[in-house]
Order: sequence, then C-alpha cells, then structure tokens
Amino acid sequence: MRLTVTSHLTLDGVMQSNGKPEPELNDGFEQGGWQVPYLDEDFARLAADWMAAADAFLLGRGTYELFAGHWAQITDPDDPLATRLNGLPKHVVSTTLDRVEWNNSMLLRGDVPEEVAKLKRQPGNELQVHGSAALTQTLMEHDLIDEYRLFIHPIVLGNGKHLFAHGTTPTALKLIDTRTTGRGVVVHVYQPSGKPKYGSTAIEQEGDVLRSRP
Repeated sequence: MRLTVTSHLTLDGVMQSNGKPEPELNDGFEQGGWQVPYLDEDFARLAADWMAAADAFLLGRGTYELFAGHWAQITDPDDPLATRLNGLPKHVVSTTLDRVEWNNSMLLRGDVPEEVAKLKRQPGNELQVHGSAALTQTLMEHDLIDEYRLFIHPIVLGNGKHLFAHGTTPTALKLIDTRTTGRGVVVHVYQPSGKPKYGSTAIEQEGDVLRSRP
C-alpha cells in the first residue's frame, strides 16, 4: 500500500484544532475551529474522493481520539467519510492507550517504523494518515511517506502546533497536483523527491563575465 498524509494547514503552517475548539487540551490555544468557515462542496468532494482510495488508516493517539469521538457517532450509510472511517481497519500508534474500542481499531505496538513498513507491504491501495503531526514526523524521518496532501487555508493564526515543526527531517518535495476550492483553500499534492539541494544566488566573476551561480 502507498502511505499518504493528509493535513489541513494555515498559511503560517498551523495544523492544531482545525475542526473544533479543544479547551480540554488546556494548552493555551484559543483559535480552534479555524477550518470550519472554509468547508464547501469542493472541499467535501475532494475529501470524499481521496477517502474512497483508502484501504486502511494509520493514526496517532490524538487524532484517533478526536475521530472516534466524532465519526463513530455518524451511522448514515450515505456519508462517504463516516462509512470509510467506521468500516476500514485503523492502526493506532500510542504508548499510553491500553485498548482502542472504535470498530476495526487496533493498537500498533513495537518498533513503529518497522511495523508501518510491514503494513505498507500488505496488498491494497492506500494506507492513509490524517492529522497526527508527531507520527508524520517519525514517518518522514524513516522515509515512509509516499504522498502529502496539504489543504492550505487563507488564514494566519500566529501560534499553534505545526505539522513541520522545528527539527523536521529536511525533505525535498515534487508538486504533482494543485487545486483551489470555491472558498480559497489551495490543495497541494506532493511526493518526496529526496534530500534538499542547495545553491547560491551570489554573483561570481569568471574572467570578464559576471554569472549567477545556481
């Protein structure tokens, strides 16, 4: 299976509490629910199309608990997101949970990169990660991500947790698709393309010719 990461970000890279306020986290973030005004039919259609490609989900503890508290309560068989999330296998990475009770959920124990690599070798289309910032950084470090789907919202918050936080593994990405929803969310799809390359825009003189150095 291909491993894909989907995340919703502000222009300044914040991903925290996009769907609703979370005062129970007690971490001082007071801007939860910033994504909601940008939800529209374009957004829903794109999310449903990508969700239809999933054969299993890989979630960190925080995202798992958030999803279980919401999607497990939606039983409408015509809801494409709830149907996939409730019905498909969900692998949960956590060192604090003793059990997971949401339908078709199982804890992923042991060496996380090794266990995720085993999941990827199973037959199927996509193993999808949603949210799960800390897990995503671990997957980046071990070169396990095949595709990033980033929903960039036209808003700046100034504080909050970032998907690509300080210390993230340097990675070059290739843009393979981009779309814009009716409410201005720009969706970029990237695939990893190795390590970053570096250059300089400094002007160098070679004989009597000035050249810019790539």
